[in-house]
Amino acid sequence: MNDTALQYVLAGIVVLPLLGAVGALLPAPPGLRGRNPDQAVLRHGVTVTGAVLILAIVLAAGFDHDHPATMQASTDLTWIPALNIHIHLGVDGISLPLLVLTALLTFLCALYSYFKMPAGPSPKAFVALLLVLEGGTLSTFAVLDLMLFFLAFETVLIPMYFLIARWGGAGREAASLRFILFTLLGSVIMLLGLLLIGLKAGTFDMVALATDNGSSLSHSTQLLAVLAIGIGFAIKAPMWPLHSWLPDAHTAAPTVGSVLLAGVMLKMGTYGFVRIALPVAPDGMHTFAPYLAAFAVVGIVYGSLACLALARKGAGGDLKRLIAYSSVGHMGFVLLGIATLTPTGVNGALFANVAHGLITGLLFFLVGAIKDRYGTSDLDRLTGENGAALYGRAPRLGGLLAFAAVASLGLPGLAGFWGEMLAMFGAFKPADGLSRPTYLVFTAVAAFGTLLTAAYLLAVVRRVCMGDKGTAESGQPVLSDVHGYEFAAWTPLAALTVLAGLWPAALLGLTDPAVRSLLGGS
Repeated sequence: MNDTALQYVLAGIVVLPLLGAVGALLPAPPGLRGRNPDQAVLRHGVTVTGAVLILAIVLAAGFDHDHPATMQASTDLTWIPALNIHIHLGVDGISLPLLVLTALLTFLCALYSYFKMPAGPSPKAFVALLLVLEGGTLSTFAVLDLMLFFLAFETVLIPMYFLIARWGGAGREAASLRFILFTLLGSVIMLLGLLLIGLKAGTFDMVALATDNGSSLSHSTQLLAVLAIGIGFAIKAPMWPLHSWLPDAHTAAPTVGSVLLAGVMLKMGTYGFVRIALPVAPDGMHTFAPYLAAFAVVGIVYGSLACLALARKGAGGDLKRLIAYSSVGHMGFVLLGIATLTPTGVNGALFANVAHGLITGLLFFLVGAIKDRYGTSDLDRLTGENGAALYGRAPRLGGLLAFAAVASLGLPGLAGFWGEMLAMFGAFKPADGLSRPTYLVFTAVAAFGTLLTAAYLLAVVRRVCMGDKGTAESGQPVLSDVHGYEFAAWTPLAALTVLAGLWPAALLGLTDPAVRSLLGGS
């Protein structure tokens, strides 16, 4: 497929969800209303997100895989001449996997919601917000102008706020407020950093800035820019200790909100580090890299210890909250890989990004299903004296939960293994100028974190999947196993987790040339 055709495909990927959001709020045409208007608008969401997924697959198929470092499907139109702001779109080996992941997860969430709509206000508003969220996220990964990046970055905050506040569970008001306050504060600081870069360099074009590789920015400017944009990205990642909004948001969010928050939105922060901070301000990143690595490994251990505490009997730990804290640890490996400033580490970070989206998205789907069946995600209430016995009472659901857990702990042969291993390999031999003994300590701490991860995930599997399934007379609820719509929504994530684990070259072949180009400034 030629580049002109790909331009229209990429433009369609960005614009179609926003048009679909407007369409969701309009009255359905008479022939499409069906017997249930709510089902009609939910079907509209499935149709639009399905069309976006098809376009993303077409984009991936037409992408020139022999030149993944080259920006492809580029569109560059002047938007605000006075400020030299352009509507600049493009995709390379770094952004393409994230675009496809976003389109896939949003479609699966729309499909899941068609059959299991979360309790709350009008489905029209729910579908519209879901599509705006998708459009903003896809735009974040597709735009190549700093100001457009900021606008896209901000677009996702409002729909996620309302998804939590209106369709969430207990504590949703406080959780949504904390989410919006943390992320907006980080965004304001990030905007100052982006403006500093654009005004000092004379352009907001991310490709030109990456090619320049910081030569037009003084060392002090780079330091200030990395500090400002780094705070914004670190909050979204989230990096310890700026993570405290995440557990509450995940615990209160509806199932599809948790899936998109973990599977897509967290990736926006780490993508920003790779796309903007690394190539545009390399001297500033070199200065702050050891501190970023230190916070990353503290986050790895902290997240794992928090999960161990929640998994303990009698702690009253919430399963959704536990998975949220696990994200703090897993994203710590992503940040550690970025902080090595090496192709190995950054490739590991990008691989771990995608793997986390697949695995944690699946985990939140499964936890949501367990909560629907038991009426709670509290581990103590869920498991009782002898465990929840999913293996005996809903064996397919229990088997999927065990699969997702061992994938999350980094079992070789599954997607979770490669990203974390490459991040630690990068830390074992960091970029020139970084203290190798310091990074060896970081590597050791991260490796210890993998042991803690295995400990809490295996504890969860033991408590939730094993135990006495009881009898019909025991008073325990009768559980249904995996439904057809759940199987349809979860199977792609499980299959891709296996595929990425067995064939990592498919993803690394895309990211590696693009990463080397960004780090070299060529």
